[in-house]
Amino acid sequence: MKERLQKIIARAGYGSRREVEKWIELGRIKVNGRVATLGEQIDPADNDKISLDNKPLRKLNVTPRLRVIAYNKPLGEVCTRHDPQGRPTIFDALPKLATGRWIAIGRLDINTSGLLLFTTDGELANRLMHPSTEVEREYAVRVRGEASPEVFKQLQTGVELEDGPAHFDNILDSGGQGSNHWYHVILREGRNREVRRLWEAVGFTVSRLIRIRYGGIELKRYLRLGKWKDLEEKDIKQLQVLASIIPQAKQDAAGKSGSRARAGKTHRTHRKNTRKK
Repeated sequence: MKERLQKIIARAGYGSRREVEKWIELGRIKVNGRVATLGEQIDPADNDKISLDNKPLRKLNVTPRLRVIAYNKPLGEVCTRHDPQGRPTIFDALPKLATGRWIAIGRLDINTSGLLLFTTDGELANRLMHPSTEVEREYAVRVRGEASPEVFKQLQTGVELEDGPAHFDNILDSGGQGSNHWYHVILREGRNREVRRLWEAVGFTVSRLIRIRYGGIELKRYLRLGKWKDLEEKDIKQLQVLASIIPQAKQDAAGKSGSRARAGKTHRTHRKNTRKK
């Protein structure tokens, strides 16, 4: 049965569907030696010769074993597979795969550390990164100075940035010493440098930024910088539900407020650590 080319390549674990679509638009994907077109359909059973940058993509009719790993990104790593400047990348320390490759679920800039998720499932990555999914991201952020209640209100009501209005869904005060103050902030989108730009728009300089939660997946205290860990099956299913890949389970009243409860738990867990940094 024929399917869209980008869906087949993403399912085989070579990239998210959005990433594959960009490859096709740039003419990097070929089908039997000719440049592919966006929206083109093929039948995986036909064994067409598909290539990326003239390198064959193999086993497109085989879905790789679903894995999701959590990685604690250090400062100084870039979110790209190959860096022209020779800087370390987020993929350097990840485990090798027999088929497909790791797909990053979102990005962190070079000066941000903390939780990054990787998967072998391009469709899962695509859905979790899509703006309509509105996945909660939580960050521990250190700024110079202490924000007033008026600043809190402004950051949660909305700030006009160059690419449109933005806001935090919640801000938690984590204390601090001297000129530095820690906050935990929650938002539901992943625009470039959004947390930093929001604080800068209200007159604060961010001196440290750590992502500590993505959806219901928290950065574990025992996961050291530059190390990764496979997620448990229950955590993967939680992400699949969030991405609407498997049906949403029935939730009781406590479950409906789970995201706020997780935020409070994460806040308490990391508060002591962030004060010391």
